[in-house]
Amino acid sequence: MLAAGYDLWAFVSEYHEELLHGLENTLKVSAVAIGGSYAIGIVLGAARAHRIPVVSQLAAVYVEVIRNTPILVQIVMLFYGLPQLGIVLDQFTVAWLSVTIWGGAFQTENFRAGFTAVSHNQREAAFALGFRPLAAFLNVTLPIGGRIALPSSINTAISVVKNTSLMYVIGYPELTTTALNISNLTLQTTEALTVLGIVYLALVWSLSASIRVLEGHLALPEAR
Repeated sequence: MLAAGYDLWAFVSEYHEELLHGLENTLKVSAVAIGGSYAIGIVLGAARAHRIPVVSQLAAVYVEVIRNTPILVQIVMLFYGLPQLGIVLDQFTVAWLSVTIWGGAFQTENFRAGFTAVSHNQREAAFALGFRPLAAFLNVTLPIGGRIALPSSINTAISVVKNTSLMYVIGYPELTTTALNISNLTLQTTEALTVLGIVYLALVWSLSASIRVLEGHLALPEAR
């Protein structure tokens, strides 16, 4: 009976507009969150690697709190907890902000490890050439450390994309929420879950393949 009632093509044909709109929202949140998490990771990772007073300690607290609490709790706190303090955020803002904060904590550690791995002699050579600390970081530490951190940062970016599916708890109409809403109305649960599996697999595979190509171009000479 299940096999007879299963019609994936009919499900996609009938609800493709709603599913595409959900996918569009997923891509919007993912793009903002990936970019934001990389920015946070580079800045705070540098602060931790170079032990900048106050900023390094605050970054360490941020990393520990976010990495050791479930992201689902963080999402709920932003959407339902902040209004108790008089701060009301819309669904889209909570969606991108929550995964950005989560991803930023992991990217901070990714880049901290990458920047720490840069040889002290290379930084000293930059200073010997007359570079100021910021210029040395931008011209030596960031290019080399960023390449070292790239594999782990890719994994975090992929997790950011997958974590957008958790926005169903606040009703943000990304792909998972949209598919589950259709499933609840039509009882076509298997079709909805199949679509989710296929689309997320394609998204993650495409992102991974694209960044792996970039990783190959940016690989350190001795790693090629």
